[in-house]
Amino acid sequence: MRGPQWLERGMHHVWLPYAQMRTAPPPLPAVATRGRTITLADGSELIDGIASWWTACHGYNHPHIRQAVQAQLECMPHVMFGGLVNEPALTLATRLADMLPGDLERVFFTDSGSVAVEVAMKMAIQYWLNQGESGRTRLLAFRGGYHGDTMATMAVCDPEEGMHSLYAGALPEHFMTDLPTDDMRTQALDSLLAQSAGRIAAIIVEPLVQGAGGMLFHSPEVLRTLRTLADRHGVLLILDEIFTGFGRTGTLFACEQAGIVPDIITLSKALTGGTMALAATVARRHVFEAFLSDNPMHALMHGPTFMANAMACACANASLDLFEREPRLAQVARIGAQMRAELEACRHLPHVVDVRVMGAIGVVELDHIHDMNALKAALVAQGVWVRPFRNIIYVTPAFTITAAELRVLTTAIHTVLSGSVQV
Repeated sequence: MRGPQWLERGMHHVWLPYAQMRTAPPPLPAVATRGRTITLADGSELIDGIASWWTACHGYNHPHIRQAVQAQLECMPHVMFGGLVNEPALTLATRLADMLPGDLERVFFTDSGSVAVEVAMKMAIQYWLNQGESGRTRLLAFRGGYHGDTMATMAVCDPEEGMHSLYAGALPEHFMTDLPTDDMRTQALDSLLAQSAGRIAAIIVEPLVQGAGGMLFHSPEVLRTLRTLADRHGVLLILDEIFTGFGRTGTLFACEQAGIVPDIITLSKALTGGTMALAATVARRHVFEAFLSDNPMHALMHGPTFMANAMACACANASLDLFEREPRLAQVARIGAQMRAELEACRHLPHVVDVRVMGAIGVVELDHIHDMNALKAALVAQGVWVRPFRNIIYVTPAFTITAAELRVLTTAIHTVLSGSVQV
């Protein structure tokens, strides 16, 4: 059956992400979403197991968010944030400051997670420059980490994971080491900071879960260690909560499980409930105060065109309403318990090396995936939208997913892994 005309014509002009377009199978044409379901052009439906890259935490087309978009569209969809402000943005900034731990109180809005991390990096480096320390131009990041696809953020991603290794010679060099998950690694990090703190502006880490690096989990104690070492050696601590923020790990923010406050935090993805593009970089009071000066060169010189877009901020405010009104964290706990019980059946299947769950993140790790395209197609044939990568199959559903829908997802993974598909 031929696809719709827009698909036939448009595929000759679009450049797809993360795809070798000479050999990749054609993408599936989506025409509608509702709840946890994606409808394709041929009328078939898929249960979305990854919430559109972890964004649609309330499910698709939530009426409260839709109403907020419609209302904002009618009065003011966008106005520049240079010299002007708007009510949705200021309300959102106030709400984020109130819900984040400690004195994380100054919000800089952008429109993507990668740019939010770039702004955090600029804040950290300029924090020291504004105080006369010109040598602190490097960050310290961790193997297994992922912080975005722009030129600056690629430089603090794992250099060996393959996604960005092609650009190695074009990227600035930062310090890269292992997470302090044991005494030996903690001592090594302590020594590295003792030797090089004068060159380091900040430590950057994804708290509790390194997402695109393979859904790698670590304990809250690792975050407490990083906070201690950052304080001991006088460097800033940046937590990249673009994936983990807004309930995904079981608490509203992952750093709450460690009882720490970063100097800078980045947020995106679920910030608007998956409806519009928006991100935020939030700094503590002492970081912001380092930019206050009579010297215009001490200002943070960054300003995306669609910064603090009024419709996107209205979306985010509606999403925060839902976290306040509906039992999202209880739903995350229920999802986690069900995934632990149901994914455990995969543990003894061929090629499975680990099964792990944190919050609403379920992971089946394989020793390898031989034919990724065949694996993806087999999952679609089971009626689910799950996108394995590297050597893992993961599930990060909407928090509103029903037990029956989640069972379809976990059963599909078990069925495919125990069937005829060669992984």
